[in-house]
Amino acid sequence: MTFRSVILIFLFQMASAQEVSVIGKVIYIEQPLEGVTVLLKGLNLGTITDSKGQFKLDFTKLKNQKLIFSYIGYKPIVKKINYDHLNLGTITLEADESLDEVVVSGTLKPVSKLDSSVPVEVYAKTFFKANPTASIFEALENINGIRPQLNCSVCNTGDIHINGLEGPYTLVMIDGMPIVSGLSTVYGLSGIPNSLIEQIEIVKGPASSLYGSEALGGLINIITKLPENAPLFFAESFGTSWGEINFDLGVKANVGKNATVLVGANYFKYDQLIDNNNDNFTDLTNQDRISLFQKWNFKRRNKRNFSIAGRYFYEDRWGGELQWNKSFRGGDEVYGESIYTSRFEIFGNYQLPLSEKIDFQFSYSDHDQNSVYGNTPYLAQQRIGFGQFIWDKKIKSHDLLLGTAIRYNYYNDNTTATIFADKTAIPSLFVQDEIGFNNKQSLLLGMRYDYNSSHGNIFTPRIAYRFKPTDDDIIRLNAGTGFRVVNLFTEEHAALTGAREVIIKDELNPEESYNITLNYLKKLYLKNGMYFTIDTSAWYTYFTNAIIPDYDTNPNQIIYDNLDGFSQSSGLSFNIDAVFGNGIRASIGATYQDVSKTENGIKTPQILTEKYSGVWSLSYKHYGTNLTFDYTGSLYGPMRLPLLGELDPRSEYSPAWSIQNIQITYDGIDRFEMYGGIKNLLDWTPNKGNPFIIARSDDPFDQNVVFDTDGNATPTLDNPYALTFDPSYVYGPNQGIRLFFGIRYALNNSN
Repeated sequence: MTFRSVILIFLFQMASAQEVSVIGKVIYIEQPLEGVTVLLKGLNLGTITDSKGQFKLDFTKLKNQKLIFSYIGYKPIVKKINYDHLNLGTITLEADESLDEVVVSGTLKPVSKLDSSVPVEVYAKTFFKANPTASIFEALENINGIRPQLNCSVCNTGDIHINGLEGPYTLVMIDGMPIVSGLSTVYGLSGIPNSLIEQIEIVKGPASSLYGSEALGGLINIITKLPENAPLFFAESFGTSWGEINFDLGVKANVGKNATVLVGANYFKYDQLIDNNNDNFTDLTNQDRISLFQKWNFKRRNKRNFSIAGRYFYEDRWGGELQWNKSFRGGDEVYGESIYTSRFEIFGNYQLPLSEKIDFQFSYSDHDQNSVYGNTPYLAQQRIGFGQFIWDKKIKSHDLLLGTAIRYNYYNDNTTATIFADKTAIPSLFVQDEIGFNNKQSLLLGMRYDYNSSHGNIFTPRIAYRFKPTDDDIIRLNAGTGFRVVNLFTEEHAALTGAREVIIKDELNPEESYNITLNYLKKLYLKNGMYFTIDTSAWYTYFTNAIIPDYDTNPNQIIYDNLDGFSQSSGLSFNIDAVFGNGIRASIGATYQDVSKTENGIKTPQILTEKYSGVWSLSYKHYGTNLTFDYTGSLYGPMRLPLLGELDPRSEYSPAWSIQNIQITYDGIDRFEMYGGIKNLLDWTPNKGNPFIIARSDDPFDQNVVFDTDGNATPTLDNPYALTFDPSYVYGPNQGIRLFFGIRYALNNSN
């Protein structure tokens, strides 16, 4: 190579690597956006826009360079640099409004959230990333008006409260199918890989006119990803300083030309013996569970739907005295609560090959539970089969939905409450008409008819009015009824005693509710790029025929009867979401509620129900360092707790308490995310301020308790408070502060 050639190559490289400047202006609806991140793709080099939305970025000229414009609350865009025109001019960003998400739970058909006559809250997968958990049951604690309630401080089983109403009033569905019910709620919400969840929709208030029994207080619909929208491969794992380990794995594949399958697995294990409150009982239940999930989607002519999914779940959990092991299972030497759960589910949707849009939706779940509470066995099977046809028809201004459904329930256990297996088939008919008067007003009318062999005919109507005076304001007024057929079967029977006589007074009637809800939603855009969404609701629900088990009248009996009076739930909720121009996103929600029963003129607040609660989240993304900071928390007001008598020294009401978490996420490595932080930052546990949580933890089989002739415990020197063993005094998790760390990997189609 000659000297002249070397000089030419050097000059060429110098020219190709010369310093250049690119300029431009970023706006949204003619308003300049301050704080927009302008980043060179693949390089840690960027800038932000000033108060006029303008930017200037100096860099070394290379080939095929691209600029990424990112701003929280707006859709990111990519611009290729043209070195002949380094003035990019005006770049317009589009708002990424979650309000326009498609929802299905309110009306059983896909509709924009803004156009839905029924208020539906939507939580996308990114919401749950701010505070990663091992199950959806735990993740729901960050949603306003919803509280996962632990019912036992030993086995840590529980249910979901919506607006203060207990678990049996909440219907939990997966992809719109009612497969999680009664006995299986807490287990159905465990083991669903968070990476497979597309969004969670929540309807507060009765939804029985569409969904039948158990949607008395509201519903939670977990919507899984369509296989075609899922990553080709994903994996996530995280662990905590308490020794919890969670692992998610998933893969997508095309099978032939017309089928796509998504396969996922979740594994969770916790096997540490921690007793920070020194009662010789595990603070957190040991768990070993695995869940396998598979979902198929088929391409058909005319874009007709056909999808089918299935899941298998197995769990071995136990809590109890620290010296317990499986050799003591079912015995009366060392106390332990051991639960083996095996369940499978299948559900799907098939659109019939007709000119009209008619769908057949189906689901089946089989839940088998082998459990012992000390020396009391509880063996139960629950099977739920469901199928329905839905005809979706539009006629001018009428959007009709007609359907027929049948639900089969089978339940059997070894307790005295179930002498014979309970078998119930409930056929149903329902119709819904949404009338669009104009762009601003619509009216939804609905009616459902169910026939139950025990209760006869059941009618549940509803009405919903939507008024949109401006593009940024929506007012919704909903009224309707709900019902729940008699279901006497819960795990609590065995937890108390296996020898109680079951007394059913008179002929039980189905529980019914009457509800009215007023909802107002406001969108607010500011000139500096900030925008807010404000969502507030007021509700009142009146219940008749409430069925409440009476354990107190006679300690040797469980007495069931319809409440001679009424119960009610009323309250206000408020949510505000805000996106700021400096890369901060924040949300806060608060609920005030009054839940009570009135019998013989005496009003009693519902046990384990807080008067007020709040949730919040604060997120900041620093694009230059690829770091995201999340701060989440929840606050609960005092609630009445289950005491064992007048001498019980434990507090009758809980204090106000809060769980708070912080997290830092780094996503600067292609396809990877790494995160870590602190859970329960305040190290709050319910034993603080109480002499003990579990009553008589030193005598779990009541061997040293003296009873009177009526079967009531009496005070003695060894038992001055006249207590029996009781693990039901629980209103929050016993798990204190802990560190966590995790990593995610996703291989997308475009990678």
